[in-house]
Amino acid sequence: MARTTPLRFITARNAQIELAPWGKHWWLSRPGFTDTKQLTLVRVTMRPGTGHRFHYHPAREEIIYVIDGVAEQWVDREKRTLEAGECAFIRENVVHAIHNSSTKPMTFLAILSPAEAEGPFLVDCYDEEPWRGLRKTPEPKKAKQSPARRTRAHSR
Repeated sequence: MARTTPLRFITARNAQIELAPWGKHWWLSRPGFTDTKQLTLVRVTMRPGTGHRFHYHPAREEIIYVIDGVAEQWVDREKRTLEAGECAFIRENVVHAIHNSSTKPMTFLAILSPAEAEGPFLVDCYDEEPWRGLRKTPEPKKAKQSPARRTRAHSR
């Protein structure tokens, strides 16, 4: 059944969850889910050794607020290590990236404004210079299959 009324209260049970190569997203406020016009809020848990590669938001400002763990945060060509309780502010059209270089999961909030804008939500630029050379993000590892499962898959 489709929801007809935007939510005012978001709980763990009704958050919109998406999986990305670097971890799990809990969308807590975005158009169509809440009645927001100005704010998008997503909580991200990033696995160790992963990251969101260089990108920018053409029409949105963003705040990254670290809840738990340690983030390697890039804003333009400047890199800082952020710990729980610290944040980064990113203007629209400014290239940025976030990585978890530690051995433990890292959780952060991404707050973007406005929630609704013309054009794409984000633009990837990690294959362009100078971003390609600043930080290499390993490709996400594929889940390992057990030998028995591999055998079955190859025998079809």
